[in-house]
Amino acid sequence: MLDFVKDWVRPRPPRSSRSRSAPPAALDRETLARAYLRGHGLEIGALHQPLVVPAAARVQYVDRLPVAELRRHYPELRDWPLVEPDILDDGETLSKVTEESQDFVIANHFLEHCEDAIGTLRNLRRVLRTAGILYLAVPDKRFTFDRDRPVTPLGHLYADHLLGPAASRRQHLEEWVWLVNKAQDQAEAEQQLEYLESIRYSIHFHVWTPPAWLEFILAMQREQGWDLEAFVQHGPEMITILKRAADAACPA
Repeated sequence: MLDFVKDWVRPRPPRSSRSRSAPPAALDRETLARAYLRGHGLEIGALHQPLVVPAAARVQYVDRLPVAELRRHYPELRDWPLVEPDILDDGETLSKVTEESQDFVIANHFLEHCEDAIGTLRNLRRVLRTAGILYLAVPDKRFTFDRDRPVTPLGHLYADHLLGPAASRRQHLEEWVWLVNKAQDQAEAEQQLEYLESIRYSIHFHVWTPPAWLEFILAMQREQGWDLEAFVQHGPEMITILKRAADAACPA
């Protein structure tokens, strides 16, 4: 049932395979990591593709399950080596991570899996020190198995935050089985829905194109206290660097 996911699961080419004579890549993942990441930080949901970070950065890995259980949950990744988490925690809440304790947080291909993207960003900001860096990458839905799905509007993200994601979970799952899994009829769709709900499979709950993503990020910049440092369209993904701005002083 989940074989279609293999179309999106691709390891990055090994560094040795890149031409030494080619000019430096434009702003790719590793170039941005070298520019922005230093000190102590976290990477959430690295799975088989942990970000290559500079020597000045030390990373602890966070995931909700140990590797053995991740392999059961993501059978499409069975052939890839997975990162063993240092911290078992829900990346959406980071309840085990001390407030303002991190110099950076890496969350690549994570936010689209979060049912409450607004609340997740607030929690990621909570664990960062002032001027700490949030390194995000999300897929551009036009280049993935999400291509047939409608873009998630900003109002829907606010509704999921204010009403709770349970109100729209069924809608997201139905959209997934019809437009991604391509269910052939209602009986097949119901079978897939029952299976996905039974294992709480982590689908892409939200999908974006660059205009929709930037609308969301700029709204969060105003409301949560972020500085937008960089936005890069890099192949099928959008890389965004946010910095935690200083909290506004309380009025006298």
